[in-house]
Amino acid sequence: MKRIKVAQFGLGPIGVEALRLSAQRPWLEIVGAVDHDPAKAGRPLTEITGLGALDGLKVARDLEALFRETPPEVILHTASSSAAATLAQMRPALEFGVSVASTCEQLIFPALKEPALAKEYDALCRHTGARVVATGVNPGFVMDVLPIALTGVSREVESIRVERVVDAATRRRPLQAKIGSGQEAEEFSDGLRSGRAGHAGLIESAALVAHAMGWALDSLVEEGEPVLAEREIVSPFFTVPPGRVCGIRQRAVGASGGRERVVLEIAMFLGAPQPHDRIVVHGRPPLDVTVTGGVAGDDATVAALINVVPRLLAAPPGLRLATDLALPKWTGDS
Repeated sequence: MKRIKVAQFGLGPIGVEALRLSAQRPWLEIVGAVDHDPAKAGRPLTEITGLGALDGLKVARDLEALFRETPPEVILHTASSSAAATLAQMRPALEFGVSVASTCEQLIFPALKEPALAKEYDALCRHTGARVVATGVNPGFVMDVLPIALTGVSREVESIRVERVVDAATRRRPLQAKIGSGQEAEEFSDGLRSGRAGHAGLIESAALVAHAMGWALDSLVEEGEPVLAEREIVSPFFTVPPGRVCGIRQRAVGASGGRERVVLEIAMFLGAPQPHDRIVVHGRPPLDVTVTGGVAGDDATVAALINVVPRLLAAPPGLRLATDLALPKWTGDS
């Protein structure tokens, strides 16, 4: 069996778990990791991951240092939500012809906010033979790829609506912080307006759905508001008194011809009742699909990142959309 050489960029909770899952796949060979944090650079990977199989590997301070050892075929990138920042971080890899699978939310449809940059990096990848794709649970699956796939049985599609409710108390600390847990409402609202807070990638998911359906949108807007705690809420990471922020409601709507074509709504707050993912395709036939409990983001995002690797390498070089690749599937041990 030919093993694919991979390296991890970013050693936060998702990055570390990506290494742990990669180590369980016999078709992957972990050759290193990169993190700019001085507290992590130079440390043995065994200390950070607890995996004895990674004995002898240390955290590199940058990609150039990693490439001096054993260059990977694929970088697993989990270090930014910004398409511009991610592409800048990954430029040395792409120039070297190394492909990148990223959980960067804006990268799910980079041409929406960074059209010139998307063209530049697509040309670079085609020149060097590298590939870049974004993946994950949301964006990357529940609110974009999955509803798109459901329309494969449609004769007609008039509109697509997705509703996602997430109990953020079950999620990692960085996410609970990003949705404003414990903040004053005014402070968090300022963060929403400036783009420093809230769920990244929702409007890009809406753009990807419209692109896949061939809908030229007249408008694409996003709005959000904080959810305030009605009682004290205690999570593993935060204690939120009544009246403080415990999460967010966010909505992205794409319209054309006076009709809402794509509506994506997410409610993500501590203690949210009845978590679920619901996809409604208005068309022929009408489809109404609910995942009770919802798709667990932290766990499934890591799986999506690992499962995309073979499909990424099988795709033509370039800056790729998730819908450019073969159908998502579990890779297992094969």
